[in-house]
Amino acid sequence: MSKWEIELQQGTDWLSGHDVRLSELIARFSLPTFMPHKNYYRELVESIISQQLSVKAAATIFGRFVDHFGHFPSPDEIIQTKPEPLRACGLSFQKIRYIQDLAMHILDGTVKFDHLDSLSNDEIIAELTDVKGIGEWTVHMFLIFCMGRLDVLATDDLGVRTAIQRLYELSTLPNPDEMREIAEANHWHPYASLPCWYLWQPLNNAPKEQLL
Repeated sequence: MSKWEIELQQGTDWLSGHDVRLSELIARFSLPTFMPHKNYYRELVESIISQQLSVKAAATIFGRFVDHFGHFPSPDEIIQTKPEPLRACGLSFQKIRYIQDLAMHILDGTVKFDHLDSLSNDEIIAELTDVKGIGEWTVHMFLIFCMGRLDVLATDDLGVRTAIQRLYELSTLPNPDEMREIAEANHWHPYASLPCWYLWQPLNNAPKEQLL
């Protein structure tokens, strides 16, 4: 087993021993299948492009975006590109502004990918949400799926909220505070990212931000 798989196994063993209801999902779906990577810049650009789109539509637009440049563009290239060709790829003016704002933050040094690994989750959230178009939900997904942070509770995710309501037989969708209480009561920490992954699986959908 790889180091990552060992960490996942340790996490699932911990959760199975502390949360009976969640243990049934763990037995059903085995180890999580996501793998962290270091493509932080590309991940955030793709996250912005994918907002409020189906998986298929997002993939199509992202493909056109990369094809326009012939490669994945640098922040400089994004800043220097006029909106019209990006609109032709399917991007809204708003998303173009968001991507350009991310590029500007990278170029002026207010977003520094080379030091993210040394920051806490809260510090990363604070740094990245300073970029227009990047909210807590986007950073939660970034922390879990890109950075491989194992203790992230996706409190803004509609799928997680819905699955918690079903699994724990709640009368209403839990709000973020109620989700935190459930996580504490069932000893999800320090592996709160893993329950989120397992809760998504029966829903057969991708993570989806709750619009409030």
